[in-house]
Amino acid sequence: MVKHIISELKSHAPFTSFGALTGILIILVSFRIPKEISFKIFYVLHPIHVVLSALVTASIYKLHTCDHITKKCIKGQCNLWILLLIGYIGSVGIATLSDSIIPYLAEFLLDMPHRKVHLGFIEKWWLVNPLALFGVLVAYVKPSTKIPHAGHVLLSTWASLFHILMAMGGALPWYSYLALFIFLFLAVWMPCCLSDIVFPLLFVKTKSNKSVYAK
Repeated sequence: MVKHIISELKSHAPFTSFGALTGILIILVSFRIPKEISFKIFYVLHPIHVVLSALVTASIYKLHTCDHITKKCIKGQCNLWILLLIGYIGSVGIATLSDSIIPYLAEFLLDMPHRKVHLGFIEKWWLVNPLALFGVLVAYVKPSTKIPHAGHVLLSTWASLFHILMAMGGALPWYSYLALFIFLFLAVWMPCCLSDIVFPLLFVKTKSNKSVYAK
């Protein structure tokens, strides 16, 4: 499992670096955007990230607890309630870490004037929480991983950067952008791999040789 996790982290690093670079470019051209607009954009990107993360997290668990011939769940493992719990915690919990808490840490360390933690499952509970459950339900009916995973990695980067844009209040010293690149990279790289790969596999009781991205 450890070797598999390290392999996945290595394979995700280039794409995550690309996402973080696009984030820095967006910040450079968008730092004058009013924080109210950044707030609205954040609450478009963050909920979409949550639903895609829920879809992938729940799909990974279902694909590893489902007989590949009969397509039926292995007894004692995958049922809808277990799937809802794993998908919800794995998406909302880790997406909050990725999109809100790690960006806030960057805002705090760089002493940004409007820094604040925006917790989507509380601030917009009526939007974020149902979307997480919707993603799990889709995974229960038709699990899918490859495209949703790539999409939510990129969306997570952009959600994180608009969380930061809300706090900036203007241009930053050049060296601050280097720090932001690192934070954007870390905000996506570790949490997204934990959410999509490590977290759901912790609950799989039987060994499986299936590829993580089976579909």
